Amino acid sequence: MNRRRPPRELAGDPETWPHAQLSDPGAAVIQAIARALANALQAQKRSLRQTATGAGVNRQAIADLLAGRCWPDVATVARLENFLAVPLYPPRNGTHPDH
Repeated sequence: MNRRRPPRELAGDPETWPHAQLSDPGAAVIQAIARALANALQAQKRSLRQTATGAGVNRQAIADLLAGRCWPDVATVARLENFLAVPLYPPRNGTHPDH
């Protein structure tokens, strides 16, 4: 099972995360979430600390998600989406409207 390794390690070149080419569909979703989250944080000029406090999510969990070091749970993604008021989970076709 690929979840034994962090999503970024499933890339041919992990150093290109979050823009690496991925064949694993689960890792590709996490990558899309990480890109959408990074875009939202930048657009809203929010720090990890502000986001963690506002969303009720651990700051390190956010940092790990952005870096592709973890498989976030649905509750974490939902809390981040709710706080930032933006969709993070990509649509079913695998692309995100912001990309």
